[in-house]
Amino acid sequence: MNAATSPASASAARHEGPLNLRHLIEWLAKDRVISPEEAKRTMARCAQAESRQPPLVRLANVAMTRQGDGKPLDLEMLTEWLAGRAGLAYLRIDPLRVDVGKVADTMSAAYAERHKVLPVQVTPAEVVVATAEPFLTDWIAEVERQARRPVRRVVANPTDIQRYTAEFFSLAKSVRAAQKAGGNAGSASFEQLVELGKSNKQLDANDQSVVQVVDWLWQYAFDQRASDIHLEPRREQGVIRFRIDGVLHPAYQMPMGVMNAMVSRIKLLGRMDVVEKRRPLDGRIKTRNMRGDEVEMRLSTLPTAFGEKMVMRIFDPDTAVKDLDALGFAQHDAKRWEQLVTRPHGIILVTGPTGSGKTTTLYSTLKRVATEEVNVSTVEDPIEMIEPSFNQTQVQPQLDFGFIEGLRALMRQDPDIIMVGEVRDLATAEMAVQAALTGHLVFSTLHTNDAPSAITRLMELGVPNYLINATMLGVLAQRLVRTLCPHCKTPDESVTREQLGAFVKPWQITGSVRAYKPVGCVDCRMTGYRGRMGLYELLTVSEPFKTLVDKEPNVGALRHQAVADGMRPLRLAGALRVAEGLTTVDEVLSATPPLE
Repeated sequence: MNAATSPASASAARHEGPLNLRHLIEWLAKDRVISPEEAKRTMARCAQAESRQPPLVRLANVAMTRQGDGKPLDLEMLTEWLAGRAGLAYLRIDPLRVDVGKVADTMSAAYAERHKVLPVQVTPAEVVVATAEPFLTDWIAEVERQARRPVRRVVANPTDIQRYTAEFFSLAKSVRAAQKAGGNAGSASFEQLVELGKSNKQLDANDQSVVQVVDWLWQYAFDQRASDIHLEPRREQGVIRFRIDGVLHPAYQMPMGVMNAMVSRIKLLGRMDVVEKRRPLDGRIKTRNMRGDEVEMRLSTLPTAFGEKMVMRIFDPDTAVKDLDALGFAQHDAKRWEQLVTRPHGIILVTGPTGSGKTTTLYSTLKRVATEEVNVSTVEDPIEMIEPSFNQTQVQPQLDFGFIEGLRALMRQDPDIIMVGEVRDLATAEMAVQAALTGHLVFSTLHTNDAPSAITRLMELGVPNYLINATMLGVLAQRLVRTLCPHCKTPDESVTREQLGAFVKPWQITGSVRAYKPVGCVDCRMTGYRGRMGLYELLTVSEPFKTLVDKEPNVGALRHQAVADGMRPLRLAGALRVAEGLTTVDEVLSATPPLE
């Protein structure tokens, strides 16, 4: 949430009662936000179009332009201006920072809707209430008496207040109904609590209130661009957290009885064993977001000390499968990668730690090459996302069906391109090599810190040098870094070309350097970052490189030759993104290994 204050004008201070269009337009002209001509045009247009919308929303829809720079005046700009004129703080409501339970305890939904106000923060010292009518104050005394603490008003746009009033109070109502229906239902934890004379009725997973809470959770997560939803049991309260741009954010605290019912509901929808709580389980759900697009979620449960912990990984097709530009490939690497993936046979590896985007890169690449003329088949553990243009197979160790068996079966399925989820051992590596030798293009992943280390890792597994040279086409190492929020980033004069050059020595940075630093706004949750992008280093196997592989080389020698063949190290790729103003030095330093 972002707040800012400015002094009130004398005329605004004298104004009382609800806002109206005439006063707002007059104030805008008087404050020189709009020109007198714009004011006349706006008054005429608003007079012709009757609407029940709040005056501020009507003005935003008219599309006025700001005097001086000609920028369109949107609802947020008008709300911030109004807050300054009323002498109050401006606020953009961030739902992740609102304790919905405390909000609902402060006033009723009917009262909030009648006065067009919404509590957004409750502390022992005060209640912060957002309003879109800064000159209506008749409700303050009653709220202070009810909350037994002073009220501090902030101004937020009327659309957000209306939306979140409905969402917050509806959620609180559903949680209370579920809690009441479930009695004192707790968790099947290792710490059993015996309470005599109290009900311990279990809440039904199909209870309407539980259904509503689960639906809210999903839509809320989609709206916040979450990649993962964590339902974490605790001793007193369950905690819901969202992973957004690689960072976990607390979203809600839930009574344990309600959280257990939510987990059961989700397991039921994911065709998982609802009764089994003692061992980890996996499942999958497909649903739709607010736009009507299909969204797939992978489910995983884990028994903990206080009950089942569930993680839902969200695979939004819009973000899970991208083109190379959207992935963050520099033009230099994009061309070389395109040349590799169009080769008829051989092995291409994608390396990096867990959560570095390897699966996204592989799916995006396979989607690009999966035409009607080729058969693309995969063996995965687990299948991350269902993709109609692939033939996907899930390994099942309990049935003695692993990567080796899957690859062996795929070889009899007339494949052109094969994707193996991960090379974990010598047997899998040997099967991948055999597939490549018999004329197939094989993609797989490996956990190494950089691209050259993948070659030595295969040697350590026991793959002969001559087979590596015969089949290996290239290795792509990657990391994810957060990108700066375009709405609030500001130029960083402290980052110069010389500093970036020292940062990637012995490489040199040429061209202009336009570095930015994070600030923080409501669009990026005050973090200064919004979204993530990939950093890549692409090793291609050349004849000089093969000569080195034959000599049992070390990683340093391989890296030196790869650089000579055109590989740009991860840290250099990051420095170039810093120079372009897309990310920061701190992000690159934390994500990439040092240059050697």
